[in-house]
Amino acid sequence: MPRADVKNVLSQLKKGELRNIYYICGSDINGVESLTKKIIKAVAGDNDELAVTKLDGKYIDPSELYDQMQIVPMMSEYNCIFINDYDCERPYYEMNGKKADDINKRLFETLKNIPEQTVIIFNVTGFEIPVKFSRKIRDVEIDTKNKNRKLADIAEKNGILCIVEKQAPAVLAKTIAAKVSARGGMISVRNAQLVAEICTSDEIAIGNEIDKLCAYAGGREITETMIRDMVHYSSVNFTVYNLADAIAEGSRDNALNILSDLDLSDDKKCRSALSAIQSTFMDYYRVVTAKRAGVGAEQVINDFGYYSRRFIIEKLYNKSIRLSLKKIRSCLDILCDTNERLNSTAADIRSEIETAVIKMLTAPN
Repeated sequence: MPRADVKNVLSQLKKGELRNIYYICGSDINGVESLTKKIIKAVAGDNDELAVTKLDGKYIDPSELYDQMQIVPMMSEYNCIFINDYDCERPYYEMNGKKADDINKRLFETLKNIPEQTVIIFNVTGFEIPVKFSRKIRDVEIDTKNKNRKLADIAEKNGILCIVEKQAPAVLAKTIAAKVSARGGMISVRNAQLVAEICTSDEIAIGNEIDKLCAYAGGREITETMIRDMVHYSSVNFTVYNLADAIAEGSRDNALNILSDLDLSDDKKCRSALSAIQSTFMDYYRVVTAKRAGVGAEQVINDFGYYSRRFIIEKLYNKSIRLSLKKIRSCLDILCDTNERLNSTAADIRSEIETAVIKMLTAPN
C-alpha cells in the first residue's frame, strides 16, 4: 500500500475501506490525534469504550499483544487495538539491560500475521520522530537512521503509513484570509501569516483565534495590533522561543514568567518541554554558526531537514539573535547535564527544568 496523506485516508474511511494496520505520526500532533480518532470511529463506531483495546506503548509485551490480536470481537465487527507512543528507539520505559532491537524484532514478528478481524492503530504524540524530505516521492519520510522507520515500513507495506506534518505559515495564510473573508471580515495575507506563526501552524488553535478576532473586529479589518494584543497561543514551541529571548536578555523575571506558561503538570509534559527547549537552542546554534560561516537559510533547511519547520529557520535568520555562540554552547551543556541527570536519578523533573533555566540565565553571554 503506498503512503497516504490525510485526505486519502479520510477518503478510504468514508468508503468503508479499512486496513489491518495504521501508523500515524508527524509534527502536527493535533492532526495526528484527530486522524487517529476518525480511524477508531470508522473501526469501532460509537462503541469505542468496549470495542477498542488501548495500550501504552511503553509497556507493550509482544506475546500479550499476539493474544489480544486473536480475540474475536463480540460487540463490533472488528477487534481494534490502539497503541500510543511505541518508540522503537526505547521500547520500554525501564529497559533494565534489555536491547531495543530484540524487543522490536519480537514485535515485528508478531505483526506479520494480523488476523482479518483485527485492526491495529499505532500513533505517536509524545515524542518526535526525525523526518527528512524525499525528493523522489515529493514528501517527508522518516529518517532511515531512526529505528521507528522499520515499524513505519511494515505499516506502509501492509496497511497505511500517514505522516501528518504542519503546513508552513505562508501556506496557511491564504486559508486564514479566506476563512476571515467568508465571515465578512478582512485580513491581509501578511497578518494572516502572523496568526499562523504565533499559533505555530496549529490549525485547531488557528480556528479558535480566527473566531475570536472576527468577533472582536466586527467586520473591520483585523490589524497587526489586534493580533498582537489578542492572540496568545501558548504552545510549547512558541513559548520556548520567547524563553530563549528572555535568557538572551538576562531577564530572570521574564524568563520565569514565560516558564510558568509551560504546562509542566506531569512527567510526560515536563520531558516534552525540556525536549522543546533543547531543540530551540539547537536551532539557535545552527543559525548562529551558519551565519558566521556565510551559509544561507536554505542550506541550513536542506542540511538539517527543516522542511516542515522551515519558517523557524527563516524567522531566526531575519531576527537579531542576541545570544552569543559561547552562551548557546553553555546553555546546551546545561540542558545536556539536566537530561542526563533525569535519566540516571529520581530527580524531580519540574525542579530540574527550573534550575536549568536559572543556570542558563547566569551563564556568560
